[in-house]
Amino acid sequence: MENSKSRRDFIKKSIAAGIVIPLFGSSLLACEAEKSKKLRILILGGTSFLGPHQIAYALKRGHSVSTFTRGKTKATVHKELFDQVKQLIGDRNNNLTALEKGEWDLVIDNSGQKVKWTKDTAELLKGSAKIYMYTSSTGVYYPYLGDHITEENTTLAKEPETVEHEDEKLEYWYGVMKTNSENAAIKAFGADRTIIARPTYMFGPGDKTNRFIHWPVRLAKGGEVLVPGKADDLVQYADVRDVAEFMIRLAEEKITGKFNIAGPTEQQTMNAFVNEAKGAFEVNTTIVPVDDYDFLHQNGVDYLVPWIPPIGKNYGSSKASNTKAIAAGLTFRDLKTSVKEMHDWWYSNAITQEQRDAFEKNSKGILMNEQEIIKKWKALKG
Repeated sequence: MENSKSRRDFIKKSIAAGIVIPLFGSSLLACEAEKSKKLRILILGGTSFLGPHQIAYALKRGHSVSTFTRGKTKATVHKELFDQVKQLIGDRNNNLTALEKGEWDLVIDNSGQKVKWTKDTAELLKGSAKIYMYTSSTGVYYPYLGDHITEENTTLAKEPETVEHEDEKLEYWYGVMKTNSENAAIKAFGADRTIIARPTYMFGPGDKTNRFIHWPVRLAKGGEVLVPGKADDLVQYADVRDVAEFMIRLAEEKITGKFNIAGPTEQQTMNAFVNEAKGAFEVNTTIVPVDDYDFLHQNGVDYLVPWIPPIGKNYGSSKASNTKAIAAGLTFRDLKTSVKEMHDWWYSNAITQEQRDAFEKNSKGILMNEQEIIKKWKALKG
């Protein structure tokens, strides 16, 4: 089955997306130990999706935070906290002057969407920062062909000369860009001073991609709910706050290395995901499984994050191992809580009615066409 235009649009939106040794004894030692954990953090970016949650968690734990941005994007969550953040202004394309002075314990590179950007900032900051944390993606493993993708799997360092489908070019470019940005950070800081965070599909308050909001919106309404995929189709996802908090804790404990950040704790099918998520709302819901990929494609359901059809080069897209990250302290919120809180954010003043209508009333969207698709499916199945 060929990828559709909607798949390409989805990718574009997505892009535009140690050991603790306890101290015993005097209170002075305990105080000094606590004081030593206070980090000076510089976030390259910080105002979009992941950044505000990192800032909120870092400030809560007593760290100081600076951001480096162009000064154009405004956060839609935790806006009130930015008065406590030192905001450096510049441009990763051609103006890093604001980064030439200052010292930091941790640099978090959230906005590294060109290899040159990461190379330039890592080289500039390697003498003035202790740890460089690059926000990468499980997209470095594309094409996803394995059943158990660990941090040791080969990552995508070079685009192929030819691709089977035009839409794949963007996926290859993204994976190559992230891989080579990771390598640039490691080359500048060394493996012992670099943390590579590879989140899977993130969702939560502040998400501008609208790739997950279907579920909080739809499940709150109840009734017959279309659930795409076969009974054994796996899904992976991560609440953006779990990702943000894990990244900060890695830096606090100076745990370097590469980490797949993907939930849930145990393998979960798409049907199980919806059955659990619907518990966020006190409404009656009936699941209507639609397990025919061709039928789904013909009716415009090419993906419905966290569901990605596990076929072709996306076979293993939901099979990233999270064992290493969990061992290092990755934890997950209750799914029902995450879904409810994202729902509440969507219907708050953070989102305009115009934005909500653009998604919920899109004549080509799944929300508007779901019942007709279910009707067709029932007719097909007799």
